[in-house]
Amino acid sequence: MGLFATLKETLAASTSTTGRNDRESAGAYWCHDCSERVLDLNVDVEGEESPTCPACGDEMTFERSTSSTGCAC
Repeated sequence: MGLFATLKETLAASTSTTGRNDRESAGAYWCHDCSERVLDLNVDVEGEESPTCPACGDEMTFERSTSSTGCAC
């Protein structure tokens, strides 16, 4: 049983969350000109405004992550 318990603990530890982020990401902001990507959880935006690209300063576009169906809509 020792080997089985060790494997079970190892697998459980690899799937557990560290609690670093309580929110789930809905997608990311992209700059299509310079291919810069910023995760939505790392951006503070208000209302409908989009952040500016840290590399070039252009407005970034929000793109949702793909769902289980493979559709990004």
